[in-house]
Amino acid sequence: MNISEVARQTGLPPKTIRYYEEIGLVQPLRDANGYRVFRETDAHKLGFMGRARTLGFSIEDCRTLLALYEDQHRASADVKRLAEEHLTQIDTKIAQLQSMQATLRHLVEECSGDTRPDCPILRDLAKD
Repeated sequence: MNISEVARQTGLPPKTIRYYEEIGLVQPLRDANGYRVFRETDAHKLGFMGRARTLGFSIEDCRTLLALYEDQHRASADVKRLAEEHLTQIDTKIAQLQSMQATLRHLVEECSGDTRPDCPILRDLAKD
């Protein structure tokens, strides 16, 4: 299957597929004319990567997950540990975003938004 077919099947843009090839996540065959020829296993790996990236896993985490997926002797504890670490990172980001939201909401509420120059939003941003 060519790159446009595998892109359609996996939902990944061809540019992403080329990047994943460049960093060694997939290694399609090459036709006599030099065109990429993707096998079903390549498409499956790309779909796997796409789903993992949608969940926010880093490229290196995806590489690890893919290696674990392909290892028939893997321990599910290794997979769970990686997913738990990622979940902790997500929880931390959510907490940071909620804090930012609360601060900005407070500043917006404090700003009168009229023609006067006094602005608590700018005053807060200018703090050292």
